[in-house]
Amino acid sequence: MNDQTQAQYDSVIARCRALFLAKTHDYGTAWRILRLPSITDQIFIKAQRIRSIQEKGAQLVEDPIDDEFVAIVNYCLIALMQLRLPAAAPLDLDPAAVAAAYDEEVEANRRLLFAKNHDYGEAWRQMRVASITDIILMKLHRTKQIEDLQGRTLASEGVEANYRDMLNYAVFALILRGAADPQ
Repeated sequence: MNDQTQAQYDSVIARCRALFLAKTHDYGTAWRILRLPSITDQIFIKAQRIRSIQEKGAQLVEDPIDDEFVAIVNYCLIALMQLRLPAAAPLDLDPAAVAAAYDEEVEANRRLLFAKNHDYGEAWRQMRVASITDIILMKLHRTKQIEDLQGRTLASEGVEANYRDMLNYAVFALILRGAADPQ
């Protein structure tokens, strides 16, 4: 992967991480109460809002679209962390342990991104943000179907792969929208 993409990816993730850690300070790990289908639905709400605004060409609530993509990144990371936690894990987790788990999942996603970028030749840079939104929504529908099947699939990679792809697509959208550019 080229150095520009690495720097842009790191810049977007730093923004997402800062917000996640600030919210962890304010709310603790309240997200631990969410089951995976609830997290999937939260991601769906964010992606659907983005698509609705893209289609209407206007918005009535001033929350920026970039903030919705950041939320998608962070909810995907929450889902990935939830997947790793044992069923008996407490609801309240140590903030340092949560930050470490966040970073671990980010690093796993970073490796996936580099591998796919190598194979696909950074094709995402030629995509429209609206197409990225549609792909995220498609992956959400896939994830919902896998959840409804309780993971009993015939050919799917599973929910983890979909969360990882949605996370990276949200980062791509933020890069394409200029969120990784120096302020």
